[in-house]
Amino acid sequence: MKRYSAFDPPEYTRWQPDGDLLREFEERLRADPGRWAIVSALTPEKLLDMYRGLLRFRLHDIALQRWVKQGVISKAWLGTGEEAVTVGAVHALRRGKRGDVVGPMIRNAGACHEMGMPLVDMLRAYLGTADAPSRGRDLHFGSLEHGVVTPISMVGGLATVMNGYALAFLRRGEQRVAMTWVGDGSTKCGEVHEALNFAAVQRLPVVFVIQNNQVALGTRLEQHHRAPDFQGFGRAYGMHLLAVDGNNVLDVHAAAVLAVQRCREGSGPVMLTAETFRMGGHATHDVKEARVTFDPALFEHWGRRDPVGMYEEYLARSEVMLSGSVGSRVVGERNRAALTGVEEEVRREIDTAAEAALLSRDSRIPLADSGIEGECYG
Repeated sequence: MKRYSAFDPPEYTRWQPDGDLLREFEERLRADPGRWAIVSALTPEKLLDMYRGLLRFRLHDIALQRWVKQGVISKAWLGTGEEAVTVGAVHALRRGKRGDVVGPMIRNAGACHEMGMPLVDMLRAYLGTADAPSRGRDLHFGSLEHGVVTPISMVGGLATVMNGYALAFLRRGEQRVAMTWVGDGSTKCGEVHEALNFAAVQRLPVVFVIQNNQVALGTRLEQHHRAPDFQGFGRAYGMHLLAVDGNNVLDVHAAAVLAVQRCREGSGPVMLTAETFRMGGHATHDVKEARVTFDPALFEHWGRRDPVGMYEEYLARSEVMLSGSVGSRVVGERNRAALTGVEEEVRREIDTAAEAALLSRDSRIPLADSGIEGECYG
């Protein structure tokens, strides 16, 4: 994919495929027969769809960064480097009317567009327009029509909300699943622990993704978490737990498929623990602070494991023919051409959405008296 020096982390702008890491990428998948069976059965269309989702997420965040630099908005919360944790998991769900539901954190914006929310609505939310999902009232947004529950500022609080959805599914006998993401910092909220315990005791059809990006605001993991990881959480709550490489979208996806299957069978809840890294600040305003919080070698370590670049290279080298529309006889060349075509498609999609959102900013300013309207949204 094209790299943008003005917006991408420096480790991404100089990213090059690493043969050893690519072997690790595939070995991770093959190490678990159950996960490998799921990955091996993915169709070319499904493989490209996940690639499209990763690109959509990355380019959505770049569009927001561009607006920050242009002075259109003051700051943005990004998921750069963590896209696979969201996209891989969401693609294990039933999306559409009366499908599964997700409760994303603000750093899981990819869950919104992969569940079907229009990108233009997501961008309008940042602009606070009258035609945004929240009608200009709040940056946090969702869409029950698309199965996206509106998040709240109190991180971790959504865990109990998603329990409510899962309990309703269980009581109604519906084969539906709830999913939410909990950051490593959010695991220190008492409400999260109450939610995990309640879900386990009630055997709710809910998947909790512990998204360990190594930092809570500006507090490093080792400063707020004694254990080296979160794998002990499963035993602590009597909950089935699957550990995943959070930068490997196929590993995340395969584990999420298994987790969702357990929930549908009545054996939930399930916890996924995903190791990943936030390649920036808490938001765009403190990127410099983030760069001094960690040793540069850590950014370099995770930068070489860019989830978009790794998956792109995996697909390019795959023996699976992604597209038959290119004249070359070489599978690799055909696959690279197919990936380039997807990137162009997504870039146009993002540009069109951004242009439409800016038009709303100029023409759909919320009226003052709309602040007292009692209608709910999300």
